[in-house]
Amino acid sequence: MPGTVIVGTQFGDEGKGKVTDLLAADATMVVRYQGGDNAGHTIRIGTETFKLHLLPSGILRADVTAVIGNGCVIDPAVLLSELASLGTRVPDHGRLLVSDRAHVTLPLHRALDVAQETARGGKAVGTTGRGIGPTYTDKVARAGLRVGDLAEPATVRSRLEETLPHARRSLSDSAEPSLTDLDALVEWCVAQGAALAPYVTDTSLAITDELAKGHEVLFEGAQGTHLDIDHGTYPFVTSSNTVAPAAAVGSGIGAQHLQRVIGVVKAYTSRVGAGPFPTELTDERGERLRQAGVEFGTTTGRPRRCGWLDLVQVRYSIRVCGVTELALTKLDVLAALPEVQVATHYRIDGADVRELPASLRAIERAVPMMVTLPSWKGLEGLTLAGLRTCAIADLPGPLGAFLRLIEQQTGTPVTLASVGPGREQSVLLGRRSGEGRTRFAWREAS
Repeated sequence: MPGTVIVGTQFGDEGKGKVTDLLAADATMVVRYQGGDNAGHTIRIGTETFKLHLLPSGILRADVTAVIGNGCVIDPAVLLSELASLGTRVPDHGRLLVSDRAHVTLPLHRALDVAQETARGGKAVGTTGRGIGPTYTDKVARAGLRVGDLAEPATVRSRLEETLPHARRSLSDSAEPSLTDLDALVEWCVAQGAALAPYVTDTSLAITDELAKGHEVLFEGAQGTHLDIDHGTYPFVTSSNTVAPAAAVGSGIGAQHLQRVIGVVKAYTSRVGAGPFPTELTDERGERLRQAGVEFGTTTGRPRRCGWLDLVQVRYSIRVCGVTELALTKLDVLAALPEVQVATHYRIDGADVRELPASLRAIERAVPMMVTLPSWKGLEGLTLAGLRTCAIADLPGPLGAFLRLIEQQTGTPVTLASVGPGREQSVLLGRRSGEGRTRFAWREAS
């Protein structure tokens, strides 16, 4: 059975965690293929809310194996703390597999991240300060430590002897001395390696074996397409490839296994940190979206910038990720507004533009061309009680019109709609009235 990739089509925070958790009901394995603990996925099950950073969202399903792939960067202390916070929900080591080829985020990487961002001053990118960029920098420079290396003290010491002189030059004299003390770092690495040892394995082999058995495997992206190091709004991006094709590289599997790609689209747009944002709302409407959607970073708590849905952005993501279907989230948030707007294309220097330019200056000059629709006002708190599968035609008129516009403008079917944070507040969409998608048979929330 081919694997399914769940990828964000915007700047992250689209609701990938909820979609992954929902569809994991019919999967045996969920794989994170990029990023580190700068990501944040919020899962709500009944009255409980879980905030995950490194752990794949499927970890909350009792019969799912969660995998952290080689494309990720891992702060061992953060991972172990997060795992401990779940308590009895993850009682056995077999439920989590960590790639021996994933790179390790050291305490000094965090210090370097903060120092580099501070040095940028007014041109700061807006990183989380979690050390992700410096970890990937060491990886590309062939100077990093991999999780499997932590079991070999001689390898740890040799690699740190190579990298520490540069780190010391980059940090100010006021930095904590233990961050660059060789013996202290070796001791820390060896201790973390011992604690991680029960989970560490060749995850590429484990994933390939699972696919060969014909089981459903989900591949979960950490950030959105427009934060991709190659395809995002560079330099206001993350340090890894977030697009769906990266799931093969970041998991160590053949590309032929990835034939289904679900693009997650939030019903409006949000962005953390700096960078161009053509549909941003800087008035009270933007603040209203922020408060109604609880748009504050799961990892940092920073308020997110908010604006209307941008289909230029979504179309680009569909193209570079090979998206085969769309999942719409946070539709309930727009129900609080009197009307809804959607950008279908831009006008740049007097010309109509439907494709996203590479130039940030061009994007900053872009004037979004908007379509205005009536909102589904009065449906706040919509739960679609008992309506687990249906067609778009079965939804309330204004909501159906919104989804049909997205399908028409993107040429991609919407197959899932979410109207709240809970597992039960979702509906699978078919093409005709009374027909819902059945590939992922619906199961009651556990």
